Amino acid sequence: MNPKTILKAFKIAAVACVVAVGAADHAFAQQKHKVTVGASAAQSKYVQQHMIDVGDVPGHQVRIYEIQRTGVETEFSGVKSKESWSRGNSDYTNSTGITSGYGVWVMEDGSKIFNRYHGISQTVIAADGAKKGTYHGVTQITGGTGKFTKIRGTIRDMTRFDIQAGFNESSGEGEYWFEE
Repeated sequence: MNPKTILKAFKIAAVACVVAVGAADHAFAQQKHKVTVGASAAQSKYVQQHMIDVGDVPGHQVRIYEIQRTGVETEFSGVKSKESWSRGNSDYTNSTGITSGYGVWVMEDGSKIFNRYHGISQTVIAADGAKKGTYHGVTQITGGTGKFTKIRGTIRDMTRFDIQAGFNESSGEGEYWFEE
C-alpha cells in the first residue's frame, strides 16, 4: 500500500474512534438507572407544620410543612442517602386535596440531590375513626451538588399519612440519569 493511502486510512480510523468515543460518552450520560426510595414511619417526622383555616367550607385548610426522614432507603450511583427533607404546601379539605413542594436528599458523601414533587392526597375515615391518608405523586429530580450536579430523573411516589398523628411512611420507584 502507498504510504499516503495508509496515512489517509489511519486519519479516517482516528476520526471514527473519536466519534465513537463521543457517542459512547453521550450514551452513558443519558443511560437511565433504576432507583427505589422509601422511609418507614419510624424514620419520618413532621419537624413543623402550620395550618390556616380557609373559612369557606368546614375542614378546608392551607398548610405548609417540613418533613425529615433519616435512614432513607435509597442510593444513587453507589452513594447512599443518609437523610432527606421535604418542604411543601397543601390545599386540603379534610386532608384530601393537592400538595407540592421541594426536597433534598443528603448523601453519605456530603453531596445533595434536589427534587420537586407534586401530587394528590385522599383521606378516608376508617371504621375505628382513624384517618387514613394516601398520597400519589411524581418527584422530578432537578440537580444536585458534587458528582450529582447534572442528575435528573422521575420517581413515582406513594405515601401513607395521618397528619394529626404525625404518621408519614413513603415509598417510590423510578429512574435517573445524568445530563451532559
